[in-house]
Amino acid sequence: MIRIGIDMMGGDYAPLEAIKGVASFTEGNSAAVHCILIGDENILNKHLNDYPLPAGSFSIVHAPEVIEMHEHPTKALKEKQQSSIAIGFHLLATGKIDGFISAGNTGAMMVGALFSIKAIEGVIRPTIGAYIPREDGSLGLLLDVGLNADCKPENLNQFAILGALFAKHILKIDSPRVGLVNIGEEEGKGNILAQAAYPLLKENTQINFVGNIEGRDILLNKADVMVCEGFTGNVVLKLAESVYDIVQRRKIKDEHFERFNFESYGGVPVLGVSKPVIIGHGISQATAFKNMINIACRMMETDLTGKIQESFSDKF
Repeated sequence: MIRIGIDMMGGDYAPLEAIKGVASFTEGNSAAVHCILIGDENILNKHLNDYPLPAGSFSIVHAPEVIEMHEHPTKALKEKQQSSIAIGFHLLATGKIDGFISAGNTGAMMVGALFSIKAIEGVIRPTIGAYIPREDGSLGLLLDVGLNADCKPENLNQFAILGALFAKHILKIDSPRVGLVNIGEEEGKGNILAQAAYPLLKENTQINFVGNIEGRDILLNKADVMVCEGFTGNVVLKLAESVYDIVQRRKIKDEHFERFNFESYGGVPVLGVSKPVIIGHGISQATAFKNMINIACRMMETDLTGKIQESFSDKF
């Protein structure tokens, strides 16, 4: 039985959209997944009257406090021990749940992931990625997208391994191509970080490194895993999100740009920590919550964490 903990109070549309997402997930899935709904029990029960879940498919863990989006992550986690995020990480750390999902305060989720369940041995810094819809209909992975604004070459080398394992086992891409985001295709291009990272990636036998890729290649099928430090990655991610917003405001109907809707993919995992943690966008609605649960399940079904541990056990 897979036990997925869900922060029902995190996000702009919580808890209603979270409950609708869980309901949608349970409609098409077997009893092999048990959802643990973490939040204010009285509020959750009121919504469950309108969106009932199958008996035995869920249980509720009462969490009377909420970490709001504007709160300081570390301070809020320390002071709000009865919050849905704090309780979720306690359940994950003590083995009461197998994975944890939230669309709440991203900073609090990062702090919880790094300090409650720790990084996998050998991983210098965990990373978080973003799905990139390419013009040909395929999906790529860009990482890091904000968790690590400043990086060393060794960090980028490890991000490449983490991203390649995710792309292979979750996105189902055989021998995923890894590219280094740079300002030119030729070896030797870029800033000090890129120049130092290139030879590490080139010599890394655990990945299929295809060299540098430029900004114009990110939305094309040049590489499946695109590696950069979190400053650059976050700028690219926010630009992609703004493209979708502009397209929607201008009422442009285009199949490719519709794929920029984050709801289609749900959240993204924190890669490199010892248990599955999925972080969703603050404006996640039912489809996103459903897909976050699906991603968490795939991570456990494929034992992605175990595969990451194996890759790092002897190498770093």
